[in-house]
Amino acid sequence: MNHIHGHEVMHMMANSGLSYTRESLREAIHTQFGAATTYFTCSSDRMNADQLMDFLQSKGKFHPTEGGFGLDKDQICNH
Repeated sequence: MNHIHGHEVMHMMANSGLSYTRESLREAIHTQFGAATTYFTCSSDRMNADQLMDFLQSKGKFHPTEGGFGLDKDQICNH
């Protein structure tokens, strides 16, 4: 089973330049990293894709767009 840092998901989002809905982001995460992958951040561990999306949203990482939400590279911390 893969265990990926949330930064990887944020980089995927920022590099895509796309807007996402929860459903389309979940699909993109599962396609890129696998449906069974778990995620961790500097302050949380063992999250599934939905829990990671909730975490990132709670940290203000997403910005609203006409089609849902996106992420700017400036929102990715560098540690």
